[in-house]
Amino acid sequence: MGIVLSNDATLQQIAESIPKSVLNATDKDLEGFQKIVEESIKLRESHRNLQKLVKNYSTSMIQRS
Repeated sequence: MGIVLSNDATLQQIAESIPKSVLNATDKDLEGFQKIVEESIKLRESHRNLQKLVKNYSTSMIQRS
């Protein structure tokens, strides 16, 4: 079972969907996995910020017309 990330998923649901391969991973593997998660969080935040910028730009262009 893969990790399912959605807006409706609770932390418990995410934790329960962690595959055994992650639970049995070495410390080195977990450090790599942690970096992937951290970069994914940064990417998600950047995507949200980009969406806000586009929305604000679109709104300002509509108000000018």
